[in-house]
Amino acid sequence: MDAKSIGLLEFPAIRARLADHTSFPPGRRLAEALEPSADPVIVRRGLDETDEARALLGERSTASVGAAHDIGPWIERAARGGRLDAEQFLGFAETLDATSRLAGALAEERRPLLHGLAGELHPLPALRSTLARSFDPVGELLDSASPRLGGLRTAVRVAYDRLRRRLDALVQAETASGALQEPIITLRNGRYVLPVRAEARSRVKGIVHDASGSGQTLFVEPLVAVELGNAWREAQVAERAEVERIFDELSALVGAQAAELRETLSALARFDLWAAKARLAAEMDAVRPETVERQDVVLLGARHPGLSGRVVPIDIRLGDGYVALVVTGPNTGGKTVTLRTLGLLALMHQAGLHVPIEAGGRLPVFRDIFADIGDEQSVAQSLSTFSGHLRSIIRIAAEAGPGTLVLLDELGAGTDPTEGSALAQALLDYFIRAGALVAATTHYAELKAYAHTTASARNASVEFDLDTLSPTYKLTIGLPGGSQAFEIAARLGLSPEIVADARSRLTESQQSFEATLASIREAEGETSDRLEQARVAEARAAEALRAAQEERRAARRERDELLRTTRGEAERLVAGLHEEVRATRRTLERETVTARALDAAIARADAELARVPEPEPAAPEPVIADDHHWQLGDIARSRTAGWEGRITALERAGRRATLESGSMRVMIDVADLEFVEAPPAVPAPAEETLAAVWPAGPSRANAVEGRRIRRGREKATPEAADSPTTALRLDRIRTVASSLDLRGARVEEALELLGRYLDDASLANLERVTIIHGVGTGALRDAVRAAAAAHPLVVSARAGDRGEGGDGATLISL
Repeated sequence: MDAKSIGLLEFPAIRARLADHTSFPPGRRLAEALEPSADPVIVRRGLDETDEARALLGERSTASVGAAHDIGPWIERAARGGRLDAEQFLGFAETLDATSRLAGALAEERRPLLHGLAGELHPLPALRSTLARSFDPVGELLDSASPRLGGLRTAVRVAYDRLRRRLDALVQAETASGALQEPIITLRNGRYVLPVRAEARSRVKGIVHDASGSGQTLFVEPLVAVELGNAWREAQVAERAEVERIFDELSALVGAQAAELRETLSALARFDLWAAKARLAAEMDAVRPETVERQDVVLLGARHPGLSGRVVPIDIRLGDGYVALVVTGPNTGGKTVTLRTLGLLALMHQAGLHVPIEAGGRLPVFRDIFADIGDEQSVAQSLSTFSGHLRSIIRIAAEAGPGTLVLLDELGAGTDPTEGSALAQALLDYFIRAGALVAATTHYAELKAYAHTTASARNASVEFDLDTLSPTYKLTIGLPGGSQAFEIAARLGLSPEIVADARSRLTESQQSFEATLASIREAEGETSDRLEQARVAEARAAEALRAAQEERRAARRERDELLRTTRGEAERLVAGLHEEVRATRRTLERETVTARALDAAIARADAELARVPEPEPAAPEPVIADDHHWQLGDIARSRTAGWEGRITALERAGRRATLESGSMRVMIDVADLEFVEAPPAVPAPAEETLAAVWPAGPSRANAVEGRRIRRGREKATPEAADSPTTALRLDRIRTVASSLDLRGARVEEALELLGRYLDDASLANLERVTIIHGVGTGALRDAVRAAAAAHPLVVSARAGDRGEGGDGATLISL
């Protein structure tokens, strides 16, 4: 793509910011070399890389190349047979450690690009293990690097200790005789020597290795220490040879795996680039625009990445119904920034970067992007501003065509206004016919009229606040802008007489033209306002619809979860009942059961049966009856919200009803209710349940008879089992809960519900129930306890303990 335009649009600054987010040199080099592409496949691939890296960092913010090094030159040195040093081996070890961690993070990655990248990372565990065994964390070669190295180093230390001990003894002896300049041992040419006075040279036999500058001191290696020094040097040479051999061996091992290391380094660099793109996108609060095939640009809430502080977002549309955009307005109003923003975001998109816009943006993949922005004058080349611009435009005109974006700043400026505006119109016509998308800025009124009368062009303006004499930087498409020269001059204090004189110098046609433009701005402004109001209303309606759908989905999920929980509890209770019956049957078959044990087993089975929820019946068709006379206890459903429950209260002269379903209560207008027929009772006598798991015979007959006697029913006859009283009682068993929640109810309503509930609980043979009334003012609590104490079915009533609800609940024994 056009290199000059890439520079004018400040894409190199974006590359520099991207490079700052990389972690090691190979990734930085990729960032610094990043170029926009005109290939849609490459563009989409780059955007996918950014998407996947951004998602990964959102889940694992620590995923990175870690302490990886630029091992490329070292790989090539080892591949050519060169010897590496300890620092380079340490760099390989740290890079392979970072590779292992990143490969582990990407091992189970399901995103295709990251998953593919994981396959290019080679941790090379054998090489890692060898390097870890050979070097410590600071790069020092360990004794374990080879079988011989430890022994050789021990020999060096032993030889050194012998030499030092012998020299220390000589220092003590010669110090006493005064032959030494100082009582120290020092090194000269790799040999340990003593500083001997020149006049006492004959008293210390040995080899002179050096002398002081004054000649007063000679550095002598005593003869008695020469052999010990030779032994020490020989041990050092042997150790050094072994170290070099180890380094050669490790270098060959690295060189043998050069291909895998090159691929690993390339994968690390690419991941570093992807992660940098993700971090840059997060820093700019950028998103991925939709990549479209048609030449259609939609940038909503676009922000120039180079601006700091409070940045005013702008909406830019180009290509849908018009291919040329003429931006007008006062100086410093943001016209040039609009062009730069459009061009730079298009380049970022084609470089695989997210762009700082709101969601919903669209960008095509341009074949090329051309820009003529800034002052092209050059004294050295004898170019005026106009000539400089024209040379650039000539170059652009030769290349522009379908699939190109052309950005022209101050089109036609720098020459006679009449000729400049005519040339600008001709150029716009040329680019439109060539099939390019073009955006241009200008101050010429003739170009405003051109954009208004040309079907393929649109006006756009940047706004200016005359009260504060500052631009708002807001871009409005469809409205031409004005230079506001007279208004700004007057606000800044120019004499009103001068401003009036200037206005009078406008020709009648110019004044008429400005008036026409003003009327256009007013008319299009009203249209834009109406369109904005319509968009806001549409957005609100869409949001309301979305919220309603979400509420419906949430209610459906809650209902489904409740059904699953209920079914699970029922299955558990029935399974327990079956096991209880089987155990009793085994006891009966052994003929070891007593009457008391039989009563206890039947009582446990009855208790479990009472807790089994009734199977969910098919939802009955609602009976719509607008004139239905609602009563307490009716079952109803809300037409709009779908809530279904029993009516527990009627308020506001019967216009509002409280529906209760389980522990949930909701108040609904009765006009929104539809009557639901109560589902028919499904008789499921306990004897049938027993029959399913207990064969007929004397034992089962005795068990059934014992239960009938214990529960005080009629004499055990088939007629009694099928009586209405029995059917009602079995229905109560399946539906009565062990607690009643009266919180929020009025006293009269609560007492009515309490009486009905105690009757139902007694029919269900519940021994103890809990009434939840809360604390509040105490009125509801006192009324409930007084009514319970006076009820003929109640044996006792007491306040709950700490684990039973405290004073907010009353426990009743029936």
